[in-house]
Amino acid sequence: QVQLVESGGGLVQAGGSLRLSCAASGRTFSSYAMGWFRQAPGKEREFVAGISWSGANTYYADSVKGRFTISRDNAKNTVYLQMNSLTPDDTADYYCAATFLGLELGNPDKYNYWGQGTQVTVSS
Repeated sequence: QVQLVESGGGLVQAGGSLRLSCAASGRTFSSYAMGWFRQAPGKEREFVAGISWSGANTYYADSVKGRFTISRDNAKNTVYLQMNSLTPDDTADYYCAATFLGLELGNPDKYNYWGQGTQVTVSS
């Protein structure tokens, strides 16, 4: 069992930055690939970024490529999402998730555990 708790969301002006954190419980954190997803009001949940268990491989949605960076610290059981050059289109609830499989990181159905989410609001 893995529990995930996100933090770091908030209100920021367009062009600003935020860093989200996702702290995981359990001793097997390094066995999971991790992902960040987001869901805006009235929209479906969408993939943002994913990272392999070792951190060697990262994946991004086209909409955030070059602006967001996913990373992890397995010693701290934490995954991060650094978000730069934010725009109002980035406004959403952001969720981290963990998957055993490490495949199809863009597919939310492949994830085993989810956090409760943290809200990000970008004002224009």
